[in-house]
Amino acid sequence: MSSGNGWVAGFKADYEKIFVEEWSHYVGAILLIMIILAMMVNGTVWGVFGGVRYWGDQINGFLGLAPILGIHVAEEGPLTHRMSLMNIMLLLGAFTAALMSRQFLVSRPPKLEYVWAALGGTLMGVGAALAGGCTTGGFFNPVVHASPAGWTMWFGLLIGVVIGLKLLLWTLENINWGMNPPPTLNTPGGLVKVFPWIGFAVLIGIAIWAYEWYTSPDRVWASRAVIVVLGFAIGFVMHRARLCFARAFREPFMTAEGDMTKAVILALAIGIPIASFLFQKNVIDPYTAIPAAFWIGSLAGGVIFGVGMIFAGGCASGSLWRMGEGHVKLWVAMLFFAWMGSTASALLKKAGLTSADPYSEADYEVTALGYQAYWPSMFEGWGLTLLVSGALLLAWYAFVRYNESTEKFTVL
Repeated sequence: MSSGNGWVAGFKADYEKIFVEEWSHYVGAILLIMIILAMMVNGTVWGVFGGVRYWGDQINGFLGLAPILGIHVAEEGPLTHRMSLMNIMLLLGAFTAALMSRQFLVSRPPKLEYVWAALGGTLMGVGAALAGGCTTGGFFNPVVHASPAGWTMWFGLLIGVVIGLKLLLWTLENINWGMNPPPTLNTPGGLVKVFPWIGFAVLIGIAIWAYEWYTSPDRVWASRAVIVVLGFAIGFVMHRARLCFARAFREPFMTAEGDMTKAVILALAIGIPIASFLFQKNVIDPYTAIPAAFWIGSLAGGVIFGVGMIFAGGCASGSLWRMGEGHVKLWVAMLFFAWMGSTASALLKKAGLTSADPYSEADYEVTALGYQAYWPSMFEGWGLTLLVSGALLLAWYAFVRYNESTEKFTVL
C-alpha cells in the first residue's frame, strides 16, 4: 500500500513540475525558437498581425465600413485563414496550459484599464500597420530573417516603451477615476479540481483534429494540420514559460530585471545562424517574413507600437496567451488592436504609403515607407551579416546586464 501511495505521490510531483510550476524563461525561449524553425522547415513562418488584421477586416465588414475603406474581406473562415488559425491555436494552447496548471481565472481589471486597453490596442494596430507587423512580424521574425527592418523596429520599440512608461506613470499620479478593482470572480473549488481533466480533453481533441486534417487528401488541409500542432505548441510554451516580448522590452526600464530580455536574446542567437543555413539551402524564401518597411515604417511603427503595448499590458502574442488565461483587459485590447490594425492598414494603403511601387525594378518590394531590406544582399554575403547580428545581440545583452547591476536606465 505504501509503495502504491509513493507511486501516486511521485506522479503528482512530476505533474506539478511539468504542468504547474513555471518553466524557465530560457527553456521556453529555446523551445519557442525550435518551433518557429520547425515552421520554417515546413515552408511557413510564425505570424500574428496577419491573423489579427483578418479579424479586424471581418469587424469592418460587419460594420459596413469595408467598402468605404477599400477592404476586401477574405472569404476564408477563421479556421482556414492561415494566420487566423495560427492565432486561434496559440490562444487554445495557452488556454489548455492554464487549465492544466489550474491557473485559468476570469480576471476583470479596474474601469480605467479598459480605457488603457482600448488606447493601447489602437496604438498597437497603427504601429503594426506601419511596421508591417507586431513584435513578432515586425521585430522578431525580420531579425531571424537577417533584415535590418527588425532591428529598426527594435530601436523604435525601445523608444516607445520609455515614452509609454513615462505616460503611464503620469496617469497613475494624476488620474484617480476608475482605479478601484472590481470584486474578484471566485472559481468554485470543485471546478478548479477538474480543470486539468478539461485541459487533457482539449489536448486530445486538438490531436484528433490535427490527425484528421493531416490525413486528408486535400494538401491545403494537410498543411494546416502542421499549423494546428505548432501554433498550439507556441501558446502552450509561452504560457508555461510566461514568455512575452512586451516584458522583454519593458522590464529593464521598469524594474531593471533582464531575464525575459536575455531569454529573447538567447532565442535570436540560436535562431539566426540556423535560419541562415535554411536560407542558403533554399528551404524557405527569407523575404516571406521581411516587411517592406525599412526604415521609416519600422521605426515609426515601433515607437507607436511600443507605447501601445505598455498601456495594453502585452504585445500581440503575449496578449493572445494571456487572453487564454482569462484576462478580460487583453480581450478588449485585442478587439481594438484588430479593428484599428485593419483600419490603419486600409488607410495607409489608400494613401499609397504601403502599396508596392509599380515602377520599381528591384527584386524586392518597395513602398513609400521602406523596402524589404535583406542584409546578405546588402553585405554581399553571410559573413558580415552574422557578425553584425551577433554584435547587436551582444550590445543588447551588455546593456541589459549593466542595467541589472546599476538600475541607471529605469524610468519608474
